[in-house]
Amino acid sequence: ARHKPPRMRTAKGAVDALREEDPNTQVTVSMVRRLIRGGKVPCVPMGRKRLINVDTLIEYFRNAEALQV
Repeated sequence: ARHKPPRMRTAKGAVDALREEDPNTQVTVSMVRRLIRGGKVPCVPMGRKRLINVDTLIEYFRNAEALQV
């Protein structure tokens, strides 16, 4: 099976991608930036930008949700 390339986005781009899947998401750009700064979500530095994998971000929230149960 062919693997999809990772969906690498800036914090804003990642939130935009989340909104496409869930228009009512409460995830904000500042929240994503805090997760990046806190080392909770890995990022790839590209010049001044930090790129994160959208699917990794979604997985982070899935796991955080599971821990709340």
